[in-house]
Amino acid sequence: MSQFEIRLPKMGESVTEATITNWLKEVGDVIEMDEPLVEVATDKVDNELPSEAEGTLIQKFFDVDEVAQVGDVIAIISTNGSDIPTETSKREEKPAENTETTEVNVEAPKSNGSPIALEKSTSGKFFSPLVKSIAEKEGIAMTILETITGTGQNGRVTKKDILAFINNGVPKVEATAASSQQVPTKSKSVATNTGGGFLANIKEPIVVAGPDDEIIEMDRMRKLIADHMIMSTHVSPHVTSYVEADVTNIWNWRKKVKAGFAEREGENITFTPIFMEAIVKAIKDFPGVNVSVSGTKIIKRAHINVGMATALPSGNLIVPVIKDADRMNLTGLTKSVNELASKARNNKLKPEDIQDGTYTVTNVGTFGNVMGTPIINQPQVAILAVGAIRKVPAVIETPDGDFIGIRYKMFLSHSYDHRVVDGALGGMFVRKVADYLEEFDVTREI
Repeated sequence: MSQFEIRLPKMGESVTEATITNWLKEVGDVIEMDEPLVEVATDKVDNELPSEAEGTLIQKFFDVDEVAQVGDVIAIISTNGSDIPTETSKREEKPAENTETTEVNVEAPKSNGSPIALEKSTSGKFFSPLVKSIAEKEGIAMTILETITGTGQNGRVTKKDILAFINNGVPKVEATAASSQQVPTKSKSVATNTGGGFLANIKEPIVVAGPDDEIIEMDRMRKLIADHMIMSTHVSPHVTSYVEADVTNIWNWRKKVKAGFAEREGENITFTPIFMEAIVKAIKDFPGVNVSVSGTKIIKRAHINVGMATALPSGNLIVPVIKDADRMNLTGLTKSVNELASKARNNKLKPEDIQDGTYTVTNVGTFGNVMGTPIINQPQVAILAVGAIRKVPAVIETPDGDFIGIRYKMFLSHSYDHRVVDGALGGMFVRKVADYLEEFDVTREI
């Protein structure tokens, strides 16, 4: 019989997995090409996946609430009729730990550990053949292996978990003739990478709730956002530069044109597209902030795709992206900002709406904050926070002398990856954004 494998597709930059939230078809159901098959959710967006073939659904490899990795086979469709397997056979054939049991020849990162004969688990925990193979090659004793926190189904340790553990520096076991007499020793790589093992031993504190405290479980999106933020601060050394900008001209101009714009276009013009226009101009002046890092290589992005961090009603955050923002005029930017913000609020964003961002802006002024220290949205290298616009007294320079006047001002906070963006570039960029805002033409037509 002919079978077609349905795989979990890539659904956004940096998105590597998705949770199965609802199967729209059951085993035995006939499905048409492009007919919705399953609903999945990532930390970015919820989405329906259409069938890529026409036929009968004969197998599902993931249940609701299980997590699949990008590229995993999640279902099989028979394209010319078939026998439908029993529930038992389906579960037996489900790839375990992202098909780790079939990858026993995958090379693990080399370290100074020596191969050992791994003893049996005393805790009853299950470890896949691949995880055991990596542990043996890296000289990781079972007693240490059992301490690794697993992210797989039912807390199982995956290949990703053990490799991350190794890369962070782990206690090794030297190979001896009698493996039962193994004594844990610190590898040289730990001393080299962590300067004494302190970072390798960092663990989250155990917090005990009081009798009157309320315990709230993080939802799926919040857990993934937390992981992404921790990853970003771990990968990129963050530096933040601040500049204050006088936006009196912009304030007065928007006040003058907003009623006519709303009447003509049927929507409001906010400050966000005006900020974005200035950011795009500055990126063209300083393209070094519009890059990504891959190992020791710098990827200079050909497009300027600006993401805008948007708060959801749930309290979570999502970053829809305006593609090729440098090709839009202010009206186009306004319409794109309004459309994406509306889709975000109503949970209507599609995967393509949140992909391929190259730079991000977040408006902390929405919450009354004057400045912030935003965390970089990986794999980008910079992010700009715009603060609240405040009416403040300021020194105004004129040909007739200086005097005190009331001006509208705001702070710009620019966080950047100090691996590739030095203070000079990061500082000059945010200063240039402020210059474009301050030089805004009050006679401009829109």
